Amino acid sequence: MVRIRFELMNIGFVGVGRMGANMARHLKDRQFQITAVYDINRAKATSVAAELGCAAAQDLSEVTAESDVIFTVVTDDNAVRQIFTGAGDNLLVNARGKLFINCETISPGVEIDVEKLAYQAGAKSLEACMASSITQARDGKLYLMCGGDEAIFRKAEPILRELGSVVRYIGKSGEAAKVKALVNMVLRKVFTQTGANSRVLETDGEDMQNREHTCYFSAAHAAKDSGIALELARNLGLDLPLARATKEQYDRMVAEGLGELDKSGIAELTFKDRHKHSGNRA
Repeated sequence: MVRIRFELMNIGFVGVGRMGANMARHLKDRQFQITAVYDINRAKATSVAAELGCAAAQDLSEVTAESDVIFTVVTDDNAVRQIFTGAGDNLLVNARGKLFINCETISPGVEIDVEKLAYQAGAKSLEACMASSITQARDGKLYLMCGGDEAIFRKAEPILRELGSVVRYIGKSGEAAKVKALVNMVLRKVFTQTGANSRVLETDGEDMQNREHTCYFSAAHAAKDSGIALELARNLGLDLPLARATKEQYDRMVAEGLGELDKSGIAELTFKDRHKHSGNRA
């Protein structure tokens, strides 16, 4: 197999929030050529572009034109549909030969739709769901679960391994999104003594106790991801009361204006004497 020299290619990013910007910074540090970034928040795109020495694209099609590989790190299903199918301007304008690597957590069906649309445009698409946070993005130590055509994954694997300490091929398009949804359903001390233990339980449990809710993964994003998991469950005829109750709590956080706190901020709704978040330090 011929190795693709990604370090010689132009790389673009759509979505340069906490995760996307740090992924771009890491690749820049590793001598990759970042040529264009785009964000719906124009000021953010301009700031990150100035830092990286690249273009702050005003149009999505400009990112495609300036890049061989385009990473997307946006918010949800609707955002993904918009960047790939928006009328007048989208990433698939003149996209023949381009590779899109989609890192956001979205519904499996949307991943499948994007793959089909990319194929119709003469492009390629790969999902690379992230089970990590900001520090790992900056350090190139993400846990990446990938889905799509395996041949495309194998060709893209070198650049994925620049971003991830663990990079796993899960299966066809949509399969990685399903696994990510299961990861997000795993909800301190009882679980840490069982096979359900995980790093996120340990770190979030401590943050809950200390009321430290600096945002690494927002409650708003947790609500969105929980919704994806529940929709998968409904499609399989499964009733998941714990996952449903968890989503209801994240939805409450959003409704009370706490959506941009870290997901550990859920403790502000449930711990005794904390509701209405008096004394919240975040």
